[in-house]
Amino acid sequence: MAGKGEGGETRKDGQFALPLALRRDYAASRFVASASNAEARLWLAQGEWPERRLWLWGEAGCGKTHLLSIWAERRGALHVQAGLLSPELFLTELPPGGVAVDGLDSPFREDVLLHLLNHAREQRRPLLLAGRAPPARRAVNLPDLASRLRATTAIGIRAPDDALRANLLLRLLAERQIVVSQSVMDWLLRHLPRTADAVLDAVERLDGAALARGQAVTRALAREVLGDRLHPDGREEI
Repeated sequence: MAGKGEGGETRKDGQFALPLALRRDYAASRFVASASNAEARLWLAQGEWPERRLWLWGEAGCGKTHLLSIWAERRGALHVQAGLLSPELFLTELPPGGVAVDGLDSPFREDVLLHLLNHAREQRRPLLLAGRAPPARRAVNLPDLASRLRATTAIGIRAPDDALRANLLLRLLAERQIVVSQSVMDWLLRHLPRTADAVLDAVERLDGAALARGQAVTRALAREVLGDRLHPDGREEI
C-alpha cells in the first residue's frame, strides 16, 4: 500500500520522492562571469583591501558563496559559515590566506565576529565577508562591531542579467537531472522574476512536483507549481 514517508511525497508509482540535499559544485570553472558580478571579481583580484576587509552583498543565489569558495580555495583561506563561528576557531594563528565568512544575514555570535576582526587585524590577515545586505544595514548590538563593519568596504553584486539567469537555470536543472524543452526554458526565463533566488526556488519546486507525480516538467506543470511567482503578464492561458 502506498503511503507517505517522513519529509517526502508519494509518487504515482508508489515510490517515495525524498527531498535530497544537493551538494553544489563551487569550482572556479563553473562560475559564470557577467556584468552583474564584474566589480566583485575586480575587488577579489586585488591584493590589498582597506583594513584588509571586504564585504560582498547581494540577493540569495547571486554568487556570493561561489566567489567566497573560489577565493578561499585559491588563497588557502578558511571558509566558514557565520552561524558556526566559535571562540575555539581562533585560539591559534589564523591561516596566512585569511578567512572567508559566509551567511552574515543569518544569526551569529557578535562577540566572536568582533574577536575575529580584531584577531585578523593583529595578524594582518585578510577577511572576506558576505551577506544579503551591506554592513551599514546589518543591525548589530555591539557598538565596536557596528563601527568596524561600517568601516568595511562593501561591494554589491547586482541582479543577474539574461545570460546569467539562463546559465543558472540550465545548471540547476542539470544538477537535478531535469530535462525540459527549449520552449519551457524560454517560458520560465520570460515569466519568472528577474532574480537568482526566483530561479533557485523555481527549480526546487519543479523538481519536487515532477518527482512526486512521476512526470516530466511541462509548461502546464510549471504554471501550476509556480503560479504565485510568475509575472502578471505570464498568466495567459496555455
